[in-house]
Amino acid sequence: MQELSGFSVPKGFRGSNGIKVQMWWAVQATLFAWSPQVLYRWRAFLLRLFGAKIGKGVVIRPSVKITYPWKLTLGDYAWVGDDAVLYTLGEISIGANSVVSQKCYLCTGSHDYMSKHFDITATPIVIGEKCWLATDVFVSPSVTIGDGTVVGARSSVYKSLPANAVCRGNPAVKIRDRA
Repeated sequence: MQELSGFSVPKGFRGSNGIKVQMWWAVQATLFAWSPQVLYRWRAFLLRLFGAKIGKGVVIRPSVKITYPWKLTLGDYAWVGDDAVLYTLGEISIGANSVVSQKCYLCTGSHDYMSKHFDITATPIVIGEKCWLATDVFVSPSVTIGDGTVVGARSSVYKSLPANAVCRGNPAVKIRDRA
């Protein structure tokens, strides 16, 4: 059983200093979140300002939540829909022409429930090019989704998925090849 009084965030875990973290959270809650839907370039600018690697033509909605933008890479023409959460304790890479639909949750962090102090962990998520994560998909730490793969609405992805597949379920499994 965990003893949370001994929990601590490892040095350097956030990837930047506390002031930058707090500044991002303030900018995200105001300038980013209050911007009109059509100001995609403005939000891309703000993300780049905080170290995100953002390709051209990216569509990212103002209600998207990003923990640490300096751990985010979005390829050219990638889309991230309303109310998506990119929990970037670890790196998240979303390939060119991929869509992360509304209410998706990409989670790079977890805790070691066997450790006394509930140690925090972070591992990357990679979404390949030309993928589509439909509404409300959950992706867990360490997952890679191959190029061209579609993940059906409300699926939960706990293991990596192959390229050019249609997958769905909890846990998500390959249903067929993508035509």
